[in-house]
Amino acid sequence: MDPLPTGPPQDPAAAPQPHRSADPASRALAWSLLQGARHATLAVLDEAGWPMTSRIGLQLGADGVPLALLSDLALHSRALCRDPRAALLIDGPANARGSPLSGPRLSLQVRAAPADPSLRPAQAADWRRRDPKAAIYLGLSDFRFWRLEPVGGLLNAGFGRAHLMTPADLAAPDTPA
Repeated sequence: MDPLPTGPPQDPAAAPQPHRSADPASRALAWSLLQGARHATLAVLDEAGWPMTSRIGLQLGADGVPLALLSDLALHSRALCRDPRAALLIDGPANARGSPLSGPRLSLQVRAAPADPSLRPAQAADWRRRDPKAAIYLGLSDFRFWRLEPVGGLLNAGFGRAHLMTPADLAAPDTPA
């Protein structure tokens, strides 16, 4: 057995890069994960600057940008009001091996902003059509939609298949780049 490495850690810039550029297959998989998402893990920075995660409802808006339905009372909503930088983790279906780490997943860096209130009726109708049980939240006055505009991301499509994603890579397939 080889001994453990000693000395200073290797310079990360000199190490082989494990991430590939996006290609048509990775773009298609990322878009499939976005389209199928009904929930995600949202990461925000709390008021002390520490990361905090929460599971949220998520769907794509009519323009292909992820939408979240969040309560104004939630800590993550307050955090987004202070700092719109956030991250999302969207898990794909587990594959036959059964391990959640062997299935595809998409990590996104996003900039959050409250959605235009004039769009709420159409957004609520679309949301309810995809998730009828959300009707109760849609009827509460403290819930509103947030746009989560991707600024970058990483698609892990399986072992040895990690792709860096740009906003253009994450746009709806019929959206011009």
